[in-house]
Amino acid sequence: MLALAAVALALAPARHANADDSPALIGSGLPVPRFVSLKSDRVNLRNGPGTDYPTSWVYRRAGLPVEVIKEFETWRQVRDAEGATGWVLQSLLSGRRTGLVLPWERKEGTQPPLVPIMASDSEKTNVVAKVEAGVIADLHACDGRWCRVTVDQYSGYIEQKKLWGVYDGETFK
Repeated sequence: MLALAAVALALAPARHANADDSPALIGSGLPVPRFVSLKSDRVNLRNGPGTDYPTSWVYRRAGLPVEVIKEFETWRQVRDAEGATGWVLQSLLSGRRTGLVLPWERKEGTQPPLVPIMASDSEKTNVVAKVEAGVIADLHACDGRWCRVTVDQYSGYIEQKKLWGVYDGETFK
């Protein structure tokens, strides 16, 4: 009888406590929260972790950064730059790091501000290009102050504080 209990326990799904201390099935084992991006140009944001839940929004922008805030089996609860939250199937997410340039500066009916991509991680260097607020940049590395980015064929550096999709002070290579 004891051996059967041990087998049943070994086969039971692993559990851990979320930030709110409610038990949940372990997802990826990666840190939560974290930033990821959308793999596809059509991703359903659902009201719950499953296809039985209604779709509240459809993202149509591959590469859009989202923040994973909770995991349940193969589903990830995400938050976008506007603060909307919902559930996305993990296979529609990529570990590729991207950032939205100044999304909080985009306003209907006004010209979005331009942000310089600098030749090096300094305000005293040449401007490689200027990009509009709301543009998606591929993030290659961040040092806590500057991020090395690519937007289309332009590569250089954008101040980290001007990007949504990377945490304040976060560093990665």
